[in-house]
Amino acid sequence: MNKKYVIAFDQGTTSTRTIVFDDKGQIKAIAQKELTQHYPQSGWVEHDPLEIYNDQLETFNQALSESGIKIEDIAAVGITNQRETTVVWDKETGEPIHNAIVWLDKRTSEICKELKQRGLSKYIQKNTGLVIDSYFSGTKLKWILEHVEGAQAKAEQGKLLFGTIDSWLIYKFTKGKKHVTDHTNASRTMIYNIKTLNWDKKLLEVLKIPESMLPKVQNSSSDFGSIDYKGIDIPIYGVAGDQQASLFGQGGFHSGIAKSTYGTGCFILLNTGEKQVRSKKGLLTTLTCSLDSESVNYALEGSIFAGGASIQWLRDRMQIIEKASDTEAICNSIPPLKKVYVVPAFAGLGAPHWDAKAKGSVYGMTLDTGKNELIKATVEALAYQTKDVINAMVKDSNEKIVTLKVDGGASANNYLMQFQSDLLNVDVDRPKMIEVTAFGAALLAGIKANIWNKNHVETIRKVDTVFSPKMDNKTRKQKYKGWKKAVKRTKRH
Repeated sequence: MNKKYVIAFDQGTTSTRTIVFDDKGQIKAIAQKELTQHYPQSGWVEHDPLEIYNDQLETFNQALSESGIKIEDIAAVGITNQRETTVVWDKETGEPIHNAIVWLDKRTSEICKELKQRGLSKYIQKNTGLVIDSYFSGTKLKWILEHVEGAQAKAEQGKLLFGTIDSWLIYKFTKGKKHVTDHTNASRTMIYNIKTLNWDKKLLEVLKIPESMLPKVQNSSSDFGSIDYKGIDIPIYGVAGDQQASLFGQGGFHSGIAKSTYGTGCFILLNTGEKQVRSKKGLLTTLTCSLDSESVNYALEGSIFAGGASIQWLRDRMQIIEKASDTEAICNSIPPLKKVYVVPAFAGLGAPHWDAKAKGSVYGMTLDTGKNELIKATVEALAYQTKDVINAMVKDSNEKIVTLKVDGGASANNYLMQFQSDLLNVDVDRPKMIEVTAFGAALLAGIKANIWNKNHVETIRKVDTVFSPKMDNKTRKQKYKGWKKAVKRTKRH
């Protein structure tokens, strides 16, 4: 039987999607549902885990129907997911005991402060590759155990399970048979030791997390169980957190390859090979996608909390644009900005600053500043923040970045991509298919199913545009100097 299709489940922060790929890496169908955001308090963000599962199932059905393919022709499913978002559910009923706490959520800042006061910062960086921040899953899990009545006792009795979104979806789709995750998602929990590749017993003890709650960790391209779909078993053969899936889909298997994904947040990863680089610049060390036949690789990562989210803010809260795609024409319609900067620290500042208390701000406004200037400054902030991270990566790793590979929704904005190239003074390479994250998950599954191998990425990944720098050095330096001043004024510590 010629199984020639691979399905990607792409469960993100703002939407849940299913994408059908054929054996040439071409998209046959996409189905998508917007995900409801819940904000119970200021700085808190939640999702309904059952809505996530139901939406994933619904988009799966829809994509299969639209593509017209037979279930028997599906070789495998790959899952890529928003990382760090935390779900705890009852082992017997499979029901969540609380809404999922989203990676953006800031409620565990006090727990993080206590961990720092206990002198754990160095231990956590050395063993998990992360900094102490409410962004990661470990403190979110502790919060749920402390705040849901009876949860700590049930967890200690082995009656509760924890997972990031990949684990939750696998558990539901395999009808409770599999409680597993992969190296990339585990490396974002702040309780996984990326040196020994085991859950870190010391941190579990500190956070009072019973090990019985935690999923088994395996390679990103391996057997995660099967989906029983209308009597036919479809294997789940690939799992990776969205940013590592994107690096994989961009062909970032080797040391020195960097990519930036412009999604809700912006995420920049640089593959450092088998070398675990410990950052002195506030970057994270994380695991890349792992294959059965190879040893694990590491990457440096910089996370920018408000990327596309700041464009959503312009649309939904400020209501000065109708849709995100309008920003390109607006940016091109006005002259270069004169020292106007938006620092979109809506959820604090991520790498390399790590200031949870910073708040969004605008600098350099005059009576000439109108809504178009505000829009342009918000778009440009994505490029400035990316430059902050890339500069730190180069210093940490001693790797020279010649080309930045890009993907994600905002990478479709030609103005932003050209400005990014100008600021970095390197080429920015955008592929024709910007669904690179979903393709990365599909690729992991397809490799395990013997449809593809890693070399296929070079033939499947077609270049759309390479943006080359046009800005003169003096202008570049002046603009970036102004940005750094604005960030300095925004920081609270």
